[in-house]
Amino acid sequence: MNQAVLEAAELLRVAQRVVIFTGAGISAESGVPTFRDALTGLWAQFDAAKLATPEAFAADPALVWGWYEWRRALARAVEPNPGHLAAARIAGHAPHATVIT
Repeated sequence: MNQAVLEAAELLRVAQRVVIFTGAGISAESGVPTFRDALTGLWAQFDAAKLATPEAFAADPALVWGWYEWRRALARAVEPNPGHLAAARIAGHAPHATVIT
C-alpha cells in the first residue's frame, strides 16, 4: 500500500476529532445535479440558487416544495459512490467526526 495512504490511515486512527469537508460535487458523481449544473425540464426555467432561500419559499411555497421534492426523488434513485462510502467509513471510526458540506 502507498506510504501516504498508510500515514493518513494512522493519523485517522489516532485522531480525537476529524472534520470531513465536502460539497455537492461528491453527490454529482452519483448522478445528483448540483446547483450549478444545467437543470432539465421545468427546472431549467428557474435559478436553483434563488429557489433555495426563505424569500423564495415565502413568495411561492408550492414552487419551492416542488423543486425540493424533485431533488429528493433524484437523490433516492442513486447509490452512494466511493466518496460517500469513504466519508461514512471515516465518520464511523472517528470518535468525534463532523461532516461539513
